[in-house]
Amino acid sequence: MDTDRIVRTFTEYYQEHGHRRITGSTLLPPPGDPVLFTTSGMHPLTPYLEGRPHPLGRRLVNVQRCLRTTDLEEVGDRTHLTVFEMLGSWSLGDYEGPQSLDWGYHLLTEGFGVDRGRLHVTVFGGDERTGPDTGSLELWQGLGVPVELTVEDNWWSNGPTGPCGPDSELFLWTGDTPPESTPTGDDRWVEVWNHVMMRHRRLEDGSLVPLPQRNVDTGLGLERLATLLQGRRSVFECDVFEPWRRTVPGLWRLDGTSLRVVCDHLRSSVVVIGDGVLPSNTGRGYVLRRLLRRVLTVLRRDDPSRGLGDLPVELVRHTLDRFRQDVDPELVRGVLREEEVRFDRLLERGRRVLSRPRYRGPLGEQDFHELHDTHGLPRELVLGLRGGDGR
Repeated sequence: MDTDRIVRTFTEYYQEHGHRRITGSTLLPPPGDPVLFTTSGMHPLTPYLEGRPHPLGRRLVNVQRCLRTTDLEEVGDRTHLTVFEMLGSWSLGDYEGPQSLDWGYHLLTEGFGVDRGRLHVTVFGGDERTGPDTGSLELWQGLGVPVELTVEDNWWSNGPTGPCGPDSELFLWTGDTPPESTPTGDDRWVEVWNHVMMRHRRLEDGSLVPLPQRNVDTGLGLERLATLLQGRRSVFECDVFEPWRRTVPGLWRLDGTSLRVVCDHLRSSVVVIGDGVLPSNTGRGYVLRRLLRRVLTVLRRDDPSRGLGDLPVELVRHTLDRFRQDVDPELVRGVLREEEVRFDRLLERGRRVLSRPRYRGPLGEQDFHELHDTHGLPRELVLGLRGGDGR
């Protein structure tokens, strides 16, 4: 089942259950939002989750592109991406969590054909602020799905203040043996779907007050689900990365982790540029600049001649089309080349600075701070120039 069919199956299922499909937004939150990028499907819907009536009603479904910098250091493993697509469904004060979980279970097992014996779920077990999520627990027990109770792992919030609530997460077994242990005890259980019972607002003092309405917010990572349904070991092996797998190894010889990081960061950079962001030293532009400098550091580590100008226009166009961005691929390639020129200047300056006597020995945290704040040399670049360990 390719990703296009997965999207159709998901959205049509929820439309059959009374949900209206809404158009996903860009990676850029609305003006005034303190968050740099859209990080989840619920992000653009926050006003409606807090009580404002949505023009299309109380049951919604969509596909939303997201970017998370919190997982940046994890990129290169089997499950994490910087930019990805999130399938989402919402109840805005309509049905409750058990109904959402029941639909989710039947969509996974009947719509997507997942073996129910490969399922395990986690449920909020309660803490000093609020009791256990008994509704979700009873639903899963009735369906015969094994349940693990946790506390912090099953409490969802979008920040230190704002909407929050207990969640129930659905995991699939990816091991070569029959399922064993639990999601918190064995990383072969991979989370695929999170159902949040968004009932509370956390105030600045940490206390909880009820939201005007009891909502349900679900998020299902498209690339991660495609990986599991297609029997792949890594998100970089699912169908959306096929052009990258076919093209990039012929451009640059890279080991497995480096290849995945380069593919992810370049693909993510194309999408960010496609949404109108340009490299800069602050805000969104700095996130883009950091992604590209990480790519260039990897490429130049073994061969100084490697460059972004080698990236084929067809690969850029494929990514823009995938994310429904009407942008000239040559414009994107121009931004990449300009940033590469800036990087080369920074690289040359970095070599001169690091050749000074005070930086020739092992580097401490104070040195890294000074190199960044005074000379504009990020830690990753310094480590690349020094061989990876700062010594």
